[in-house]
Amino acid sequence: MQDEYRTVARAGVHETEINRSRFLCALAPAATEREAQDFIAAVRKEHADANHNCWAYVIGADASVQKAGDDGEPGGTAGVPMLQMLLRRDMRYVVAVVTRYFGGVKLGAGGLIRAYGGSVGEALDALGTITRRRFRLATVTVDHQRAGKVQNDLRSTGREVRDVRYGEEVAIEIGLPDADVDAFRAWLADATSGTARLELGGEAYGDG
Repeated sequence: MQDEYRTVARAGVHETEINRSRFLCALAPAATEREAQDFIAAVRKEHADANHNCWAYVIGADASVQKAGDDGEPGGTAGVPMLQMLLRRDMRYVVAVVTRYFGGVKLGAGGLIRAYGGSVGEALDALGTITRRRFRLATVTVDHQRAGKVQNDLRSTGREVRDVRYGEEVAIEIGLPDADVDAFRAWLADATSGTARLELGGEAYGDG
């Protein structure tokens, strides 16, 4: 499994003009292939009058799904360079659609490849990306007396407190990078005089 991946911070559109042709690159996060396809369909509908709506998406932290389409541009000059740009930037769970309004000047194959790939790169820069890191879900169980201090210590050391449940004891759910588990266990024993319990759960990805 990948330890981390990057995705777009938010959905958005970035426009560039090349030799009088307008290139609008729409980017969006997509958790599944269906979400990516729905986004492509929505952009196509919005820009039904455009000459081309070329697309590419990468799904999976390990980029297990990679697809691209040229939508009428010469084969390999649009979707593939868009996909290559997403992969070069380590982007995952993301969909890109570049809408082209032809301006009357032919760009040639090389020009198209640069235009489509470049507009995705510019859109990524303009909209911003976030890194998601793999971590292990962990639950710290501690008595009420120590719970407040433990929560404060967790937050002050940058640990993400995901959930707190109050019962006979207090269960604090956090995310831990795998590499930190042993050191965290030692810290917790020290901070609570050995009274807290640490249970490790499954894995997930979160903002890093």
